[in-house]
Amino acid sequence: MARFGRRTVLGFLMFGVADAALAGAPAVSLRPVRKPSDAIKRAVKGVDALISDAKLGGKVSFVVADARTGQVLEAHNPLAGQPPASVAKAITTLFALDRLGGGKRFKTQLIATGPVQKGALAGDLVLKGGGDPTLSTDDLFKMAGRLKTAGVTSVKGKLRVYGGASVIDRIDADQPDHVGYNPAVAGLNLNFNRVYLEWKRNGGGYAVTMDARSNKIRPGVGFAKTTVEARSLPIFKYSGQGGRDNWSVASKALGKGGGRWLPVRRPEIYAGDVLQTVARSHGIQLPFPVQASSAPRGTLLVEHLSQDVRVIAKDMLRYSTNLTAEVLGLQSSGAGSLRASARAMTDWLKTRHGVRKAKFVDHSGLGDASQISAQEMVKALVGAGAKGELRSILKPIAVRDENNKVVQNSPTKVVAKTGTLNFVSALAGYVRTPDGRDLAFAIFMADVPRRRALKKSEREAPRGSRSWNGRAKKLQAQLINRWAVLHGT
Repeated sequence: MARFGRRTVLGFLMFGVADAALAGAPAVSLRPVRKPSDAIKRAVKGVDALISDAKLGGKVSFVVADARTGQVLEAHNPLAGQPPASVAKAITTLFALDRLGGGKRFKTQLIATGPVQKGALAGDLVLKGGGDPTLSTDDLFKMAGRLKTAGVTSVKGKLRVYGGASVIDRIDADQPDHVGYNPAVAGLNLNFNRVYLEWKRNGGGYAVTMDARSNKIRPGVGFAKTTVEARSLPIFKYSGQGGRDNWSVASKALGKGGGRWLPVRRPEIYAGDVLQTVARSHGIQLPFPVQASSAPRGTLLVEHLSQDVRVIAKDMLRYSTNLTAEVLGLQSSGAGSLRASARAMTDWLKTRHGVRKAKFVDHSGLGDASQISAQEMVKALVGAGAKGELRSILKPIAVRDENNKVVQNSPTKVVAKTGTLNFVSALAGYVRTPDGRDLAFAIFMADVPRRRALKKSEREAPRGSRSWNGRAKKLQAQLINRWAVLHGT
């Protein structure tokens, strides 16, 4: 009997490329797709061996099913509740598409509470947020230009900012204070609620700046400041004294120079601060912003519309932006806190897709107390449809070979959502096998005891997490390759 190694299996996975090259890549295949022989199937490495080789510790679970019928084809620890990490964003997307609709757009408005007389607004100017998670510095610059066109050059009253009844201070309290992916969440947000800190050597010390940079402009900010202090640790300290974002940074951690994004804790004031600065470049004088206590009434002067929810969700799934996920979830539920909103999404998932044991504590997956099993995740993916809207906006995932190298023009096609926390790795989505069968899958891997043993100060980049994540990603690729061989039609 012929013996088949891993290279033979890889050859099967890549046969579509070879056939196309030999036949001059016709538009329509002139011969049927080859099926793997029983010998090739037997050569595929077993699940237990793959998991053992990965040396991850903790728990590995997965389910792969026919995406059209829901028939489970292979499973390992299918009922184990695991942290989904950013795979939770796929559920959030389904929730938002159902509750808000793919065509929903969010409004950001400039409202006048008095008349405009000879360029002067005799009243307050209010920057009102409507839940846009993607508002940028460039958007505010354009809004300021349109305000000038509307005849406003100064404001006699105040510049007020309003984003709704409440501001959520941060997504997950267990994260380090300074990580940019854990900002505040509000109805008025800017630049994913991050501000850029930059430092350069200046004689014996450092010159430090903070700005709301975009691709085109870099307006400085006044609501936040950073001081450099002579210490080694902690690298960053935060204080909200005086109603502003105050940071101090350890001088011994700065080196020759650099920069990083810091989270914003006062997003509404941040947006007003940047509006004040960009308006000045249009010749409009505005005061420093203050918080409005209630929704404004007055004359609409300028309105900015976001992209629709489908486009926003597609970008969120691609770039895994936590702020976007939380805002979409909150807008979908109408709840006033992340925990209440996450419970509403959990209840919706139970009613809409029959997923009964999942539990979410946020919409981004940043909190590791969220739990869902691989079986439940696949049930939701099958319910969403093999040709559903979610599949059409999930990110394409490269297929990798036995050496973890990307296979160019692979006949196996994967779209999925990735998820990564320290010692947590997840992947869930859809596979189209070389012979055209659609599969839905979920892979969850987590060493929860190792994760929870970390100190808060270690959680940005703990020792061993990078190599652990690399092994987890390799195992995910191996499992997908296995399914492409074994579970085609």
